[in-house]
Amino acid sequence: MELPTKELIQELLSTDQELCFSLYMPTHQKHPENYQDISLFKKLVGQMEESLLEKYSASEAKKYLKPWEELVTDNKFWNGTKDGLAIFAANGMFKIIGLHKSVDALAIVADSFHTKPLRQYLQSADHYHVLGLSLHDIRLFEGNRHSLTEVDLAADMPKTITEALGDELTEKHLTTASYGGASGESSGMHHGHGGKSEETDKDAERYFRSVAQSVYERFSKPSSWPLILAALPEHHNLFQKVNKNPFLLPQGIPINPASVLIDQLAKMAWEIMEPEYNLKLDGMAERFEQHKANAKGSDDYREVAIAAVEGRVDTLLVEADRIIAVRVTNLETGNTQKKDMKNPRVDDLLDDLGELVLKMGGQVRVLPAKKMPSETGLAAIYRY
Repeated sequence: MELPTKELIQELLSTDQELCFSLYMPTHQKHPENYQDISLFKKLVGQMEESLLEKYSASEAKKYLKPWEELVTDNKFWNGTKDGLAIFAANGMFKIIGLHKSVDALAIVADSFHTKPLRQYLQSADHYHVLGLSLHDIRLFEGNRHSLTEVDLAADMPKTITEALGDELTEKHLTTASYGGASGESSGMHHGHGGKSEETDKDAERYFRSVAQSVYERFSKPSSWPLILAALPEHHNLFQKVNKNPFLLPQGIPINPASVLIDQLAKMAWEIMEPEYNLKLDGMAERFEQHKANAKGSDDYREVAIAAVEGRVDTLLVEADRIIAVRVTNLETGNTQKKDMKNPRVDDLLDDLGELVLKMGGQVRVLPAKKMPSETGLAAIYRY
């Protein structure tokens, strides 16, 4: 299983093949709930087969779906799923993406990949990371307004001060008196010869700097999600001082994350994120209304399609759960035509327009219906 990244979306958008298979579905991490996942997967594969049979023979459809059928019997795979699953397949390609968030079930066969749910996963304004930091180790969590899930850190990522500093660690030359918080977090009382406390502070500074850089390179930079620090109060100032991650929020959670349940940590994190989330979405809506009033925006898909192929769309807002069965029939004029989604050449119009805008250097934001500034499923802000 791969993790979703912006690079993956670019790879999917650059794929030029006649048949592209896209599947999304919710999954479960535990028994017995994950037993139902295979049944749902079979149902979605069946929908793709129906779409293929609109244009291809039964033997051709079977050939295209062979890797999907093989996945049905892979028990090891189904016992290792997360909260959601995305699979993209084409000739010579079969990518399985694990998601830390449930997604609606969807299966589409078209002449391009359906990337809107994946773009929402990466671009959604409610996503964030929580960094659980102590002097001894780190934990990372991935969250949204619904849930918080711990991330499995790669084996080569330093998770403790010893792994991060190695031979540079000076703290091993003194004894540390620990008291207070859960999990034995040190309060900072050090005993030893003169200067050892200062050396220990330098250890902490180097350790925090290493953690900040590693989290930025591996998680914040690829996702652009806000980062919330959860640590004892005395560690926040030092971490903010050495941090160069622009996605770190100034407000953090002043508690050792090991001392609270994950549900409580999620509640604390969302109290910080919710104002940021609403501010972002309200700002997008206000910007669209201003541009529309000045004839530099539209929520009519026919007008937006023409503007998209001309490269005039600066920002496109699309509704997350809406599917519009319309195809852009001419990539030079932007002409559109209503089509049947069962046709193996037809994808969702909102997804297609999003891909066009991205290829033209514009931005795309996938929003929940209640935060959309229009009733049509899309809202475009023009460059001119």
